[in-house]
Amino acid sequence: MNLHGKTVVITGASRGIGASAAEIFAAEGANVVLLARSADKIEDLAKEIGNNAFARACNVADYKDVSSAISESIEKFGKIDVLINNAGVIEPIARMADADPAGWSTTIDINLKGVFYGMRAVLPGMVAAGRGTILSISSGAAHGPVEAWSHYCAGKAGAAMLTRSLDKEYRGDGIRAMGLSPGTVATTMQKEIKTSGINPISKLEWTDHIPPEWPAKCLVWMCSSEADPYLGEELSLREESLRRKLGLIG
Repeated sequence: MNLHGKTVVITGASRGIGASAAEIFAAEGANVVLLARSADKIEDLAKEIGNNAFARACNVADYKDVSSAISESIEKFGKIDVLINNAGVIEPIARMADADPAGWSTTIDINLKGVFYGMRAVLPGMVAAGRGTILSISSGAAHGPVEAWSHYCAGKAGAAMLTRSLDKEYRGDGIRAMGLSPGTVATTMQKEIKTSGINPISKLEWTDHIPPEWPAKCLVWMCSSEADPYLGEELSLREESLRRKLGLIG
């Protein structure tokens, strides 16, 4: 995909992978829609990027809010070509017997329902246009339990199945659906994990994590026809072969 003039919607765009993706997609000539609850942060980022960026405060756990944000984005740029479901949370980290039910539920609302809400909001327009790309940030936690992460693992597992379901239902309508499992990334989430002190992932050093620019660059590549063999699947940025393909390592 030649990204010049295409419109890319990114959830969780205020920091980490989302913010890096916004900058890199914009550098490729795309219009970028920045969605996040932190209005000030995305507005500042939009100012840095320029006229091809649109910031809109949005809670992905609220379908009406998501739908409204998508409608406003279409009014701004005319269409949506790519959706990146990046918004996600991991707090509160706790073993199941100690987990706060309200906090556990909020994580599911964001990490699982938020992915569906984004898909649901952009699909009618994409199907009508006969094309569209929907990429969702996944995790190794989608495929195996991690201590004190029952909410995160369950949400990511559900989101991974949403990607597969989307591919089965709409590939024939021109919809490209894929997931990306980036591995551990040097973001605020990793600081929260480190603070918890629970499970081996919290013991990792900061230097063990990859920079957020790596998954951002992978997301750009996933919008190209080179990634078509992976439609309906989940790519893992832990794989050296993919890192080499993207020029991230020598």
